[in-house]
Amino acid sequence: MSKNCLVTGSSGLIGSEVASFFHGRGLAVHGVDNNQREVFFGPQGNTRWNQERLRQTLPGFMHHELDIRDRAAVLKLVETLKPAVIIHTAAQPSHDLAASIPFDDFDVNAVGTLNLLEAARRHCPESPFIHMSTNKVYGDRPNTIPLKELDRRWDYADPQFAQGIPETFSIDQSKHSLFGASKVAADVMVQEYGRYFGMPTCCLRGGCLTGPKHSGVELHGFLSYLVRCNLEGRHYNVYGYKGKQVRDNIHSLDVARFIHEFVKSPRVGEVYNLGGGKGNSCSILEAFKMVEELTGKPQRYTYVEENRKGDHICYYSDLRKMKAHYPAWDVSISLEATMRQIVEAWQAKGPASSSSS
Repeated sequence: MSKNCLVTGSSGLIGSEVASFFHGRGLAVHGVDNNQREVFFGPQGNTRWNQERLRQTLPGFMHHELDIRDRAAVLKLVETLKPAVIIHTAAQPSHDLAASIPFDDFDVNAVGTLNLLEAARRHCPESPFIHMSTNKVYGDRPNTIPLKELDRRWDYADPQFAQGIPETFSIDQSKHSLFGASKVAADVMVQEYGRYFGMPTCCLRGGCLTGPKHSGVELHGFLSYLVRCNLEGRHYNVYGYKGKQVRDNIHSLDVARFIHEFVKSPRVGEVYNLGGGKGNSCSILEAFKMVEELTGKPQRYTYVEENRKGDHICYYSDLRKMKAHYPAWDVSISLEATMRQIVEAWQAKGPASSSSS
């Protein structure tokens, strides 16, 4: 059986973490990336540094300069490798950007995913296929849950959601942003290839996935970009909701650990809400306080009254299904430890990093 592991978006935060993790477990890791993040976000989104880091630190790592929209190239690569596992992390990840590049957004997120799924069905249908989806598939429907306003955050007032948003929550009849809609298309297709063809697929509906290897920019990368602004004395823009909007944050290593658990014992057409859960959640105001305590620098910010379209006021993942299916897994890195690692990573890069990463 093949020992190849195919990772798309391998120069990104989750892709690079997964590449390192599975390389450490003896698989031959093949990464697909074309630095599209720089095309989407400019020089600050450049991920070539991470690609080079993988080349230097993972003996035998194979980089494939390939665009997942190139159907013929995707089909050929999967036919050649017949990977034992496919981990699909490549995406156009920004709400706001999607509205200005709707064709690119849909072609990358939806069609790119279909290309990979069909390639897997033809050439390695028994290999686990893990898709990094997003909690934005729920659109703005989480905002219909009654909320209570606390001193520094919003929280759910309905006890039904005391543990967070479960996988049974509706993704229908809500505003998603074009990004959310293209990710819904991919999410449902991944489920369908599992249910219709019996393939071991799963969608991981991520909250804020973070860590020290994130090339955070304003349009994508909450904690990484916030820390960067703090260290460089830049203004951070807060969009509406009094800065009390809440996200749950999960370290990229814990994401890789869950993917590993799924690969060891795959299921068909599954969906999991993957985040830090309530214990690793914070509001923007709470994040400001945490980073100020770590750096000793005040957080400069500008408050913009209008919230981002389709944005969640409060979102954290209910992790009970994940833990029930995979009891060996739990969140192992606290929010505080994660934030400290992000601060240290940006400090190590120094002020020149703003033009090179």
